[in-house]
Amino acid sequence: MPKNFADRLTEAVLAKRSQVCVGLDPRLDRMPPSLLARYTSEQGEENGRREIGACLEEFGTAIIEAVAPEVVAVKLQLACFEQYGAPGIRAFQRLCRRAAAAGLLVIADAKRGDIGISAQAYSAAFIGRPEGLDGKIDGYGADAMTVNPLFGSDGIEPFLDDCRSYGSGIFILVRTSNPGAAELQDLQVDGYGSVSQRIGGLVAGWGEGLHGDGGYSSVGAVIGATSAGAISGFRELLPRVIFLMPGYGAQGAGVADVASAFDSRGLGALITASRSIIYAGNGDDYAAEAAMAAASMREELWQAGGGGG
Repeated sequence: MPKNFADRLTEAVLAKRSQVCVGLDPRLDRMPPSLLARYTSEQGEENGRREIGACLEEFGTAIIEAVAPEVVAVKLQLACFEQYGAPGIRAFQRLCRRAAAAGLLVIADAKRGDIGISAQAYSAAFIGRPEGLDGKIDGYGADAMTVNPLFGSDGIEPFLDDCRSYGSGIFILVRTSNPGAAELQDLQVDGYGSVSQRIGGLVAGWGEGLHGDGGYSSVGAVIGATSAGAISGFRELLPRVIFLMPGYGAQGAGVADVASAFDSRGLGALITASRSIIYAGNGDDYAAEAAMAAASMREELWQAGGGGG
């Protein structure tokens, strides 16, 4: 049987003494000027879309290789690649493979959700294996992906099936980090608290049977680091669920905001930062600057989380 995703993540955290996940959200207007200029000068057909794909791949590869010693995972934001069509998707797939080759866990930030055969296809593409003409073929090969729970249990089950079959993981949106999250996620549901708390309760149930030897489930929860006042409550509600926590760094959250998400060993939460790491520098040494930013984040989180205690 494939090894449980939560156990693989726990082992990586303890081995590297790191709870850091780098978000790879490349934007052309934030690329190092020298890198962008080189690909602009090579622009060919389709308004340079092919060159854009190559540019994203080179940038992402440099970041992955630079931060690999300091972090346990990378989270690739699909939309940043998908907008450029086939060249962007090729860059996404190649970067998934490069991250895996660098020894990192790969999280596809796709936020997919649907029912029936559509949910099954989404899951197969990212964390399973889709059916080809003469058997199963390779998908994107991510270790985990983000999932939208709006369709309810029948929309989640295909993802759970692939978690069981392939040792994959999912992170279900529970309380996101964006300012508008409160408009729906904080609404009250009779008998359940907020919408987010209701989803959290469902996440705990969906994760039953997918716990690893370390006690955590392969069904995780996206909990925004900017929701500082609610994090301890979510941890009490979800003691065996790994939190994927965006919002650290550029969105304003810091060490004190996420400390209550960790257990006494420094486990239970994966803290993601994108802009504050991948755009730490914009000169020719941008990858080295990213590595230093990742190292600083790793050190401050490990100390605050009581890692290894």
